[in-house]
Amino acid sequence: METSTAVSTKGPQAADEKTKFNTEEALAIIKETVEATIQDAEYSHSKVPTWNSAIIVSSLKKLKEMNQNYKYVVTCLIMQKNGAGFYAGSSVYWDNLHDGSASHRHETKSLYAIVNVFGLSV
Repeated sequence: METSTAVSTKGPQAADEKTKFNTEEALAIIKETVEATIQDAEYSHSKVPTWNSAIIVSSLKKLKEMNQNYKYVVTCLIMQKNGAGFYAGSSVYWDNLHDGSASHRHETKSLYAIVNVFGLSV
């Protein structure tokens, strides 16, 4: 893997410069998006596809506005809170200096929403 040389955090970013994935900013975006979409809603099987799509599309749009030099992968899981267990995992092979991820879990009285974002530098 190659790494870039100088990275500037001031001024416009040159085409060949790479910056570190901003986990805090990505987390704020997905948290805001999930909370605005679901709020304190009750679980409704018929609404889940709409919520899921809205969260993914809105998150991707806002992430793309954050930094043009990344490809993003956004996953969203919405499930009813009924005592059932759930386990998920992921593994990545990437550039630790530039790529990153963020995850957010939103919980209401009747559902869980888990959103993951992976930012891969171009």
